Amino acid sequence: MGADSTTETGTGSGRPGSDRLSRMLASRDWLMADGATGTTLFNMGLSAGEAPELWNSAEPDKIRALYRGAVEAGSDLFLTNSFGGNAARLKLHDAQGRVGELNRIAAELGREVADAAGREIVVAGSMGPTGEIMEPMGALTFEAAVEIFHEQAEGLKEGGVDLLWVETISDANEYRAAAEAARLAGMPWVGTMSFDTAGRTMMGVTSADLAALVEKLPNPPLAFGANCGVGAADLLRTVLGFLAAGTERPLVAKGNAGIPKYVHGHIHYDGTPELMAEYAVLARDCGARIIGGCCGTLPEHLTAMRAALENTPAGPRPTLEAIAEKLGGFSSASDGTGEDAPAAPRRRRRRR
Repeated sequence: MGADSTTETGTGSGRPGSDRLSRMLASRDWLMADGATGTTLFNMGLSAGEAPELWNSAEPDKIRALYRGAVEAGSDLFLTNSFGGNAARLKLHDAQGRVGELNRIAAELGREVADAAGREIVVAGSMGPTGEIMEPMGALTFEAAVEIFHEQAEGLKEGGVDLLWVETISDANEYRAAAEAARLAGMPWVGTMSFDTAGRTMMGVTSADLAALVEKLPNPPLAFGANCGVGAADLLRTVLGFLAAGTERPLVAKGNAGIPKYVHGHIHYDGTPELMAEYAVLARDCGARIIGGCCGTLPEHLTAMRAALENTPAGPRPTLEAIAEKLGGFSSASDGTGEDAPAAPRRRRRRR
């Protein structure tokens, strides 16, 4: 694999016809995704409150280094620096007129790094939430959300991404809007939600709800799953919830590197590379096909995750007790679907 990496979407055309991700999933038991964009860029000097997407044009070498760090650590897939690259979020920085430009550059830099990797790499165009509350609770209409996502999707497509990667969504209608934007752009997509309140998203969506939702979409995602949230243990419980709902679609697990703590004026995640290595193996054994990290996950974590995935034989599906024992207890007794989980006490994560 990799010999044809510049013959299809690798040309930078953004054509979805090759569907690189599906081809790789068909020949691999698992793929490793990337880690944290924000944490890595803060370590490079990004200031709190500064829009990371502005660095696509202002600091392109740092964005190349961000992408290259994931590839060199063993990632098969990385996300572009475009999480907040929609008009609603960029308006906060008076950059709402630069959506197409900033997303295109994010994708072009990613395509450049991927095509130089010497193996097949998926470039996924990150699309985070709009930051607005949708009707009826808020003012954002479905049509306006589709327009916001579609504008961003077209910029990512022009820059040459292999697919769109919708992430950290909490509202079912916003997820539907992103799906419609992907359809309008003619792009394959992956979509994850963030489950952080007793097994539910901020807007009350459960793992079972999302598993049902994706199958009702006119253009379902190539894969779906969970990212961010509370901690790695909770995220894996959500993955098990997807499976319990009967889904056969490839699942994504992108958990945070431990629990955030405020240390010396900065947010610090306490997850060690050893912890994330255990998480990666557990995620695979839970049934996730695409495994990566979210907040706090740096290249050293990814390197440990890759080694563990390659060197640890596949095991049986872990129980909730086994997950809690290895990663720490869950943040709530329930996963939000109505079935109470074992009340594993919160404890400090094991450090080896």
